[in-house]
Amino acid sequence: MDIDVIKDKIEYCLQILREKDQDLLDIEVNERTITHKLAEYIQDQFPNYDVDCEYNRYEKDTKRIRSIKNRSLDITKLKKYQIEKLIWEDKKALTIYPDIIIHKRKSPNNNLLIIEVKKSSNNKGEDFDIKKIEELMEPPYKYKFGLFLRIGIQNENNKCKWFPR
Repeated sequence: MDIDVIKDKIEYCLQILREKDQDLLDIEVNERTITHKLAEYIQDQFPNYDVDCEYNRYEKDTKRIRSIKNRSLDITKLKKYQIEKLIWEDKKALTIYPDIIIHKRKSPNNNLLIIEVKKSSNNKGEDFDIKKIEELMEPPYKYKFGLFLRIGIQNENNKCKWFPR
């Protein structure tokens, strides 16, 4: 699928989110609530794919990042962030839970898009989310595209940073 088609579909979903769920953005519910609603709209636009939130599997294994320390973001520093999504199982790898993914379950060659979301009111963990996107676009996961999405709260504009492979 072409990146421009994907961008148009995601933009449309963000418009629907604003139209139907502005109240959630106004009261600043947690990011998981927002990503769940957004994923519902994304699923409608990608009917031939599975759209999952907080999905931590790669085939039968747990989805992990092993080489992030070698990519200029020290894992020990990440522990200082209060990032709820991390499970520190050992010092060399960590279990990750991408906010939204568009993929085909049990088909690792069909990983289309990983989306990491932050509310505009949340400035913590952006560097980690971007590194997570970059890592998941590499083997073995090989997502074709990545998106870091800063959701505008209380009528602020959304900001999208796209990552092509």
